[in-house]
Amino acid sequence: MDISTPLTRPPDLYGRPRSDSFMQKLAAFSDHAVTRLTRRSTPPRRPPATEMPVIRKLVVATKHQEAEDVVSLRLAAPDGGTLPPWQPGAHIELHLPSGRKRQYSLCGDPADRYRYRIAVRRIANGAGGSAEVHDTLGDGVRVAVTGPRNAFPFAAEASILLIAGGIGITPILPMAREAARRGLDWRLVHTGRSRGSMPFAAELAELAAAAPGRVFIRPDDESGVPEAADLLSLSPAAGAVYCCGPAPMIDGVRRAFGDSRASALHFERFAPAPITDGRPFELQLGDTGRVLPVPYDRSALDVLHEALPDLPFSCRQGFCGTCRVRVAHGHVDHRDRRLTATERAAGAMLPCVSRAPEGERLVLEVGAMAERPGERGHRREEPQRQG
Repeated sequence: MDISTPLTRPPDLYGRPRSDSFMQKLAAFSDHAVTRLTRRSTPPRRPPATEMPVIRKLVVATKHQEAEDVVSLRLAAPDGGTLPPWQPGAHIELHLPSGRKRQYSLCGDPADRYRYRIAVRRIANGAGGSAEVHDTLGDGVRVAVTGPRNAFPFAAEASILLIAGGIGITPILPMAREAARRGLDWRLVHTGRSRGSMPFAAELAELAAAAPGRVFIRPDDESGVPEAADLLSLSPAAGAVYCCGPAPMIDGVRRAFGDSRASALHFERFAPAPITDGRPFELQLGDTGRVLPVPYDRSALDVLHEALPDLPFSCRQGFCGTCRVRVAHGHVDHRDRRLTATERAAGAMLPCVSRAPEGERLVLEVGAMAERPGERGHRREEPQRQG
């Protein structure tokens, strides 16, 4: 995911009139209720979390094949109780039996308080998370879940274009249903390699039948790989664009956005954006004397993980906080969207995105990184909040 500079916060997630003080309290109480509107091409910066995440034990109620290499899971409380509410764009973090953690977008109905639905595409040659979901999670299996949290909030602007690439339909589908429910002027375009690879085809067909002229299905093998400008031309008016999909799609939409008539761009990545403004620096592992050079085009996390394979990580984009380390000495160029000023002042750093000035050496407390056994390195392979 990649979401950045804010414009202003609406009264609430859907623009209903509420006081600022109410929203401040709500934001402090729950990550997933926070949202911000964006300026052109610059989505909102996430506020820091203010409370520890709650881990819940859920059970796989049903598992369904949604497309080639895509399965969906419906997760429920073992006692059949209600689950915490969520809004379109939200995701949960799945704690897999192996110790891996993966974040997946919620793609069901927010009104269903008894089931969370996620969808996962099997990633060939991935880090193993998606294969574990496909191969080991079946009906009745219990899993731990953190969340929901919302890092891709839907602000329900009056005119909306929704662009999804492949498994990127997962956060977009609830947005489309919410837009239809609210009577907004919306369009949705779903692209993919082929119809067989594109999940939720039946549900999208039902949505298209209920809202003629608003849903466009564009398989590459039938229509060719779409140009970003062509996708943006489907925007109904000078409204907002929500985009989730592979990096080439998002990068293309970002480049073409300036020439479009859309007024705001919100997007979520499957993987971190490439480093384009990095400078080389060094990491020292505590008092061991071991120094790790960090090149200009690699993250501190990538370098650390080679030296410390058990260092946990998840989003790799500076918002989940899983990879947190403590800096004992050195100046950090903080680029995350998670840590508070107090946490930064105390030496916390998220090495997935944060760096140091050119030539600087950061001395890390190795002991603090070793205090979290049992977790293995992981990354967000699919969206949720990816799939």
